[in-house]
Amino acid sequence: MRRLEWVVIIGFGPAALLLVAALAYVHFDTETESITEEVRRTAGGSFVRLPDGMVHYELAGPPEARAVVLVHGFSVPYYIWDPTFAALVHSGFRVLRYDLYGRGYSDRPNVAYDADLYDRQLLGLLSALSIPGPVDLVGLSMGGPIVVTFADRHPERVRALVLLDSSYHEARRPPVWLGAPLFGKYYGEYYMTVLVSPSLAEGQLADFFQPERFPDWPEKYRVQMQYKGFRRALLSTMRDYMGRDVRGEFERVGQSGRPVLLLWGEADQTVPLPVSDEIRRAIPQAEFHLIQEAGHLPHYERPEVVNPILVGFLKKQ
Repeated sequence: MRRLEWVVIIGFGPAALLLVAALAYVHFDTETESITEEVRRTAGGSFVRLPDGMVHYELAGPPEARAVVLVHGFSVPYYIWDPTFAALVHSGFRVLRYDLYGRGYSDRPNVAYDADLYDRQLLGLLSALSIPGPVDLVGLSMGGPIVVTFADRHPERVRALVLLDSSYHEARRPPVWLGAPLFGKYYGEYYMTVLVSPSLAEGQLADFFQPERFPDWPEKYRVQMQYKGFRRALLSTMRDYMGRDVRGEFERVGQSGRPVLLLWGEADQTVPLPVSDEIRRAIPQAEFHLIQEAGHLPHYERPEVVNPILVGFLKKQ
């Protein structure tokens, strides 16, 4: 090959690659909208402003009734609690569910999505809505460590805990390179946009034992993906929250003797069943129920099994 041809290849090759990468980013960037007042008016539920931003929530049930707070997991917002919320309200509880910052219709503040943020959000929400403690906390997946941390930091505010397929130490550890000072910082956003986001909605079906029963699940999930800051929130959560060592917090909850209910889908592939054994060793007093024919979301797939267990546990405390 002649020297001129090599010069052209060497000179334009990197530029062509950068152009292709930029076009791929633009193509897969679905975050074109902002959460405005008009969006909030049509979203359903309610909103309250906390120091870190607006929080989308729903609160129902008698004001004088015992309060139960539902905390969702890594990325699916509060609609993931639909069957649980309805059953608890029907059973006479005062029930609160909300979107974590960065998800659903809650704001996406440009901050570190770490344990302090999630703890601050829950504490501020209880205060803003004048819900006095103690309350019962129900955490799903990543919501498990969130409620355990809250109980560890604010024991006077918590009566009992319910953990559904809870994340735990190294259960969902993020890629090591995400923490790299330069590569992780600059490549992380591209990685989320081009390599993760395109399959994120459809990938949620893997949480089910029988995904064919929930064909509309990806479309429900995509709604939140159009609002700016969603990917940044997930990326920061992977960097600043997932993979943190929560064993001490779980063990202190175990030592406290606090009532704990642990529910697990037998076919969970997201946080596999052996993780439940680790949690039971940390919290030996936990009442454990294995839910057959259920994946990572047993409360959603098998509400006819989970709801009576949950209501029974809460009523007997």
